Amino acid sequence: MNYNIRGENIEVTPAIREYIEKKVAKLERYFTETPNASVNVNLKVYQDKKSKVEITIPMKNLVLRAEEIHEDMYAAIDLITDKLERQIRKHKTKVNRKFRASDSIKETAPIFTEAVPFEEEEELELVRTKRFDLKPMDSEEAILQMNMLGHSFYVFHNADTNHTNVVYKRKDGRYGLIEAQ
Repeated sequence: MNYNIRGENIEVTPAIREYIEKKVAKLERYFTETPNASVNVNLKVYQDKKSKVEITIPMKNLVLRAEEIHEDMYAAIDLITDKLERQIRKHKTKVNRKFRASDSIKETAPIFTEAVPFEEEEELELVRTKRFDLKPMDSEEAILQMNMLGHSFYVFHNADTNHTNVVYKRKDGRYGLIEAQ
């Protein structure tokens, strides 16, 4: 794994770098071979002395992402690696369940979408464009991917209907599905 560690309002010391690499390397035990992935780590320290750690690991069939805020940077790193470990186990369980149910492996890849921030003005300016392939999946898997990414919506190609759909999180905590015609 290739590590890209950035610090905002903090210097990334060799001790912090080594600790992050050691903790994230423990996730490799869940893979049959070491994934060739980039580990993007963003460390922030706020004025109230709280630390925020964000880790994103984009891979071929999965995007692992988690963030944690804690008073102690090392404790935040511990908590975030626990979150990533749970995400991997949850994804592997889902894939294994699907494999047993269908007796075949469907290649599914998550998409990484991000809301485009904009300021309300008279002229709307498009500040970012993202392109991605829509891989077939069912709505349950799309909801899992949305939750793993920490987003409020997720665009996917519905394998059951063969249409582009959007799942979203409602204010009441449940989920909605938008089907394009």
